Amino acid sequence: MKNIGLILFDIDGVIRCVENSYRLSLKKTVYKYSGWEPSYIDIDNAKNEGIWNNDWDLSLELIKRFFKKENLKLEIPTKEEIIKCFEKFYFGGDPNKDSKYWSGFITKEELLVDKKLFDLLESNGIIWGFVSGAESASAKFVLEKRLGLKSPPLISMGDAPDKPNPKGFINLSKKLLGDKLGASNIPIAYVGDTIADINTVLNARKEIPSQKFISIGIAPPHLHLKSRVKERNAYERNLQKVGADLILSSINDLKNINLDLF
Repeated sequence: MKNIGLILFDIDGVIRCVENSYRLSLKKTVYKYSGWEPSYIDIDNAKNEGIWNNDWDLSLELIKRFFKKENLKLEIPTKEEIIKCFEKFYFGGDPNKDSKYWSGFITKEELLVDKKLFDLLESNGIIWGFVSGAESASAKFVLEKRLGLKSPPLISMGDAPDKPNPKGFINLSKKLLGDKLGASNIPIAYVGDTIADINTVLNARKEIPSQKFISIGIAPPHLHLKSRVKERNAYERNLQKVGADLILSSINDLKNINLDLF
């Protein structure tokens, strides 16, 4: 079948729920060094600033802000200390070793999709891949071991500058579609749950204005609870305000996506 589009996915909050893994690791790391545990609202508000895609950096930033707010003259931890603490909570073992030795929060992550979605997209002429700020070990664990995808196209932490820099998004697009992007190429979409994800697409448009780039937003899983409808609506409005072309109610809405409509 003729390829009609390319969809690249963020992983955290899109492919898997990270409220009780990455976000919990962030909360526990901040608490260890400050005695204060940020709420999911605190984290969402910071993420909505559009620059905190790396949870290690955000952990450190929230600690600094708390110290400043409370006028605490405590020693600020180094980024290396933050990473070591965070990884202990998240992996519960060496991320470079086999995942069977891990005992951290990563082992309890809820999947938001299954392999059938990607099989269906492929049968509909949609090429797919992943651009994520997650560590390579974490990203491959969820994509290969949990979802059962074979050698999925992936840009992860360290492969490119952090989002909203569009380099990783553009590089993977070129790899999957050929080096030349532009008006003659099929539409390229990116699905993400943060303002940084939306801005990644907007920045890609600035670099290659002739290529059709589509920004698809979705609220993170913790906002899909019935008790959080008002917060979810506000979150989605923020995504639209910064430039999302489409907001998904569910990641499975992509089964019937028509990229030519955008």
